Amino acid sequence: MRGPRSAMIVPDEVASVPPPPRHPRRSLLIAAGVVVLMALTAVVAFKAGGKATPQARPSPSPTTAPPLTPAQVYAALVPSVVAIRGAGNGTGVVANADGLIVTAFHVVKGAKDIEITFPDGTETAATLAGSDPENDIAMLAPADLPSVVVPAVIGNAGRLDVGDDVVAIGNQLGLTDTTTAGVVSGLERVASGTDGTRLRGLIQFDAAVNPGSSGGPLVNARGETVGIVVALLNPTPAGTFVGVGFAVPIGAALGGGGDGTGPPGPEQ
Repeated sequence: MRGPRSAMIVPDEVASVPPPPRHPRRSLLIAAGVVVLMALTAVVAFKAGGKATPQARPSPSPTTAPPLTPAQVYAALVPSVVAIRGAGNGTGVVANADGLIVTAFHVVKGAKDIEITFPDGTETAATLAGSDPENDIAMLAPADLPSVVVPAVIGNAGRLDVGDDVVAIGNQLGLTDTTTAGVVSGLERVASGTDGTRLRGLIQFDAAVNPGSSGGPLVNARGETVGIVVALLNPTPAGTFVGVGFAVPIGAALGGGGDGTGPPGPEQ
């Protein structure tokens, strides 16, 4: 529905003023002057160097996603973290859509039975699908899978720098899905086992890990798994965290191969 229409009132003195007379000859002279001026401008531009050079527009600067907070990393990774009962209690991470789980070898070494608990509470038996004792890594195949399997996003440990933020998620000291944050403290470290074996090329970090953390993911600030926790350093017999943890780079963990006995990580 249209509203009331308003009429514009024109003052009498304005309405009574006749329109100015038009001068066709003057208009033609002005137009001709404009044409001459444009021609002169073209000649000057030609003498000054030919055609004009367009101004370069600044290219947009590349944008990068801001780093995730530890809370955001936890939310992204916890659906992929499992609890493992084997030779002791430990942690594992779902590596692909088939439910293959990567963990520390010493968590399941010599175990007669291996049990997995998924984040949704699904419990199932698992078998050893592959192992790399030299890197203290094992692959587990669950007998059953939950209705939804969430594999972790796999990163590139080769892009890590000392000082980069990392998060460790694990079932340390029986506390499910404990999450700790820290930084990469060193790269290409070597850890020795009590049996004389040595792990090489390790990521050193200072996010707290303890017994039960073994096999859990070490995650970068983009939410990508870059390592598998396998060991901690403690100069005392206590076997608890004093600020130095070690993880196998994820590329080596998923690469497979190797024989022998790997060094112990956090004691179970």
